[in-house]
Amino acid sequence: QVQLVESGGGLVQAGGSLRLSCAASGTIFSINAVRWYRQAPGKQRELVAGITSSGTTNYADSVKGRFTISRDSAKNTMYLQMSSLKPEDTAVYYCNADVRRLGYYMDHQYWGQGTQVTVSS
Repeated sequence: QVQLVESGGGLVQAGGSLRLSCAASGTIFSINAVRWYRQAPGKQRELVAGITSSGTTNYADSVKGRFTISRDSAKNTMYLQMSSLKPEDTAVYYCNADVRRLGYYMDHQYWGQGTQVTVSS
């Protein structure tokens, strides 16, 4: 099996920074595309940022210039560095990854359990 575990969420004042981590474990052969999503109360889950296995990144317009997605393939860990945080960034943040398991020929998508980020004004 594969598990994704997020950490690094918390309460921060507007203008502050947080770094979220997503550690993958299990019978992993490779991790391909990785994404961070968020879901605020009463809203749909939205894509925040993504990064491919080759390092190509994409961001939602609302976070461009403030958030940076990265990965450490040796550690099977992905990150979301969040700066200049705003109250509207308050949400539960989820990591999502396309994982090739050992002995499998197709990627499967996995989700973490989520980590709460609260930005106070």
